[in-house]
Amino acid sequence: MWFGLSLVAILFWSLTDLFSKAGSKREDKYSHWKMAMMVGFVMGIHALIMILLGEEFHLRDMVTYFPASAMYILSMVIGYVGLRYLYLSLSSPICNSSGAVAAILCFFLLGERLAVWQYVGVALIIISILALSITEKVYETRERRLAGAAPPDRKYTHSFLAIMLPVLYCIIDALGTYADGLLLYEYNDDGTIVSGVIAEGPANIAYELTFLLIAIFAFIYVVIIKKQRLSIRYEMPKIGGALCETAGQFAYIYAIGQNTMAAAPLISSYCVLSLVWARVFLKEKLTWVQYVFIALAAAGIVVMGIEA
Repeated sequence: MWFGLSLVAILFWSLTDLFSKAGSKREDKYSHWKMAMMVGFVMGIHALIMILLGEEFHLRDMVTYFPASAMYILSMVIGYVGLRYLYLSLSSPICNSSGAVAAILCFFLLGERLAVWQYVGVALIIISILALSITEKVYETRERRLAGAAPPDRKYTHSFLAIMLPVLYCIIDALGTYADGLLLYEYNDDGTIVSGVIAEGPANIAYELTFLLIAIFAFIYVVIIKKQRLSIRYEMPKIGGALCETAGQFAYIYAIGQNTMAAAPLISSYCVLSLVWARVFLKEKLTWVQYVFIALAAAGIVVMGIEA
């Protein structure tokens, strides 16, 4: 079941990437706060709906799950900053390696293991992600040079900020996934709990309500303190991204809860599907090399699906 949930997370998070890039305006210095605001409000609404539908939840769950919540939320805010400021942003090979880093942490620190063919699938996916990220940057630079465009400001490509934001995103996001591996219940085939301190449902609600608190803070800061106006029409891409982020998160936490080591790198391949959406909806051109690595990533996903 973790494999199907991983595919759902890939689908929605690739759409989140598409919406987020469309809604992130470099001229709007509060864009990342607005994105966090929209995600937090949508997640908060979803959490309240789940509670009303009878999902078991206690306020102490927010404290229990806070280590993972803090890592995920911090990495996402860093990602939103990157979408606005950096040419590398989330398309950098460093950012997209967070799933691989999480898998390595689970292997060495949690003692998790995979079947032989799952290692092959993970390797294919990781190689594809890194290769696509690098080729995207290479072709972007080449196209700018052929078009005679001025090179981008160095602060967006070679500065300390441009290097450290992707590194921070990768490390913090991977630590969030590792925290999930520690905190979420792990079950035997008969349903008995082997390890962990919290179930997926309460953990997801705790995460969403924590994000709601961030959204409230962002609203106070942006709208009340900084006197910025919010236009629903202008922010529609952010709202679309928030809806997809919430749906992807719901699938993600159950997939991670069932198989952290395999699901983490698999779900990281959402960036590959993002390229496909960019080709379909934004009419961005892809090279034959990119198509090859997209096919390689798809092969890795198929291998993991067969093994699952």
